[in-house]
Amino acid sequence: ARSFADTFDIVRGRDLFLGYNERDREKKRKLQDNLEKIFGNIQDKNRGKLGALSLDEIREYWWALNRKEVWKALTCDAHGTYFRFTCSEGESIAHNKCTCVSGDPPTY
Repeated sequence: ARSFADTFDIVRGRDLFLGYNERDREKKRKLQDNLEKIFGNIQDKNRGKLGALSLDEIREYWWALNRKEVWKALTCDAHGTYFRFTCSEGESIAHNKCTCVSGDPPTY
């Protein structure tokens, strides 16, 4: 994944990158198979709450609950040196390991 948005797409199963060659495509298939197993396990362990949801909906649900933690994991070594004027309404700079003032990951 090249960006946080790419990671978002991969987790949701909506990554548009098909791969440069068969090796890339095979790696992508394995990753998606593993993610399906992971989200299937999450659904099985939470039948009461998630039983009626599709795997795609569970992926969205998981992302909504965990995106801040994923962002922290991806930027733990950023040392606050990456700045962009695209935080929130586009007026404020992402700071402190690329988080918005609210603590949310940027939406770009």
